[in-house]
Amino acid sequence: MTTTAATVPGTAEEQPLYRVLLIEDDDADALLVEELLLDTGLRFELTVSTTLAEAKRLLTTRRIDCVLLDLHLPDAAGTAAVRELAPEHAVIVLTGLSEARAGTEAMAAGAQDYLVKGKVEPELLRRTLRYAVYRSRTERAAMEARTIRLRAEENARLERGLLPPPILGTSTVQVTSRYLPGTAMALLGGDFLDVVEGDDGLLHAVVGDVSGHGRDAAALGVLLRIAWRSLILGGHRGEELLHLMERVLVAERDGDSHFATCTLLTLDQHRGTATLHLAGHHEPLITTPDGTREVSAAHGIALGILPGLRNWPSTVVPLPGTGALTLYTDGLTEGHDGGSGERLGVDGLLALINASAPADPAVHVDRLIARTQELNAGRHTDDLAVLHLRWDRSRPAPEPLHRNFTSDPRMGSGIPGSRASDPTAEGKDRHGRDR
Repeated sequence: MTTTAATVPGTAEEQPLYRVLLIEDDDADALLVEELLLDTGLRFELTVSTTLAEAKRLLTTRRIDCVLLDLHLPDAAGTAAVRELAPEHAVIVLTGLSEARAGTEAMAAGAQDYLVKGKVEPELLRRTLRYAVYRSRTERAAMEARTIRLRAEENARLERGLLPPPILGTSTVQVTSRYLPGTAMALLGGDFLDVVEGDDGLLHAVVGDVSGHGRDAAALGVLLRIAWRSLILGGHRGEELLHLMERVLVAERDGDSHFATCTLLTLDQHRGTATLHLAGHHEPLITTPDGTREVSAAHGIALGILPGLRNWPSTVVPLPGTGALTLYTDGLTEGHDGGSGERLGVDGLLALINASAPADPAVHVDRLIARTQELNAGRHTDDLAVLHLRWDRSRPAPEPLHRNFTSDPRMGSGIPGSRASDPTAEGKDRHGRDR
């Protein structure tokens, strides 16, 4: 292996540097290529390798812009060698006078161009080298852009699964949700959340955390979130709901490695209560005019730890006329508390909340997440899901009622104030005409 560097008048900004790897076992041909490169007027760095095996090693340890490959090398398997080199580098194939067909086949296999030995002039080499490098970089940029686009589309699909829009009807509760994956550039993790107002007029919410990270945890998180929403809309509640979610988890997980913790919440605005079921999850936070504190609630076992045990007691929490509940996963509290090296924990989180001025819920949640991440300074990474529910019973809240929703936009929704629920609409057909 030999390396030659050549410079030409002009600054580095004016003349780009071309790093060329020549794979050639004939010293005379290698010297000819070097002289031709010198005559092109390009700034270049030429490395010569006599075998394809050595070249492969160099490609993993050095930055190379273009490969000049002699197909007559003893260990070069024709176009198969081009297929191995072409994905990451510009490749120009060197052929004999009677091997034009081999050159075109090499281009079909991934080479950017080919040159015939003995018929190469400096200007032709200059144009070919510049074009090959430009084309290779353009193709690589297009592939990277496509990868980023596909990742964004996949992230969007997963986000729709893990962070869906709430299904609300007559509820006056203000819902704010946030989700952040723990790993940079990762797909969404195993945390999940959802809010649904049932036909019983109650607001139902869930926040959960599947053990582990990555695609498997994210897939289970989406699955459990969809299962929860379907079961809620199907009328399942409390312990029975958790039992069915656990059955789904056990049936879909790969082995026994994954389990899930979650908090179920049913908020009754009319009665001013919230019913909690904790399945291995920590308590939510409640905000009242006196400040924010952790709710006291009975604990149950995480889903999938001991399938079939059904140990999920309920806790009924009285709610103030105006207040908020915050359900979250441990990504919000397991980070570090600034320079102390200690975990932030629930006490640290409460101190942050109570030290800040009241704000719009979205501003409040964003500010809280930003502050915890600032204190953590990247020392702990975990998925993070936050669900903030704020209510004000001084605003008129409707009585619980059964609503029949319809897909026909011309008919009322069953919500008070819509034409279908307006007594003055009696005696009219659905088009507003007298019957």
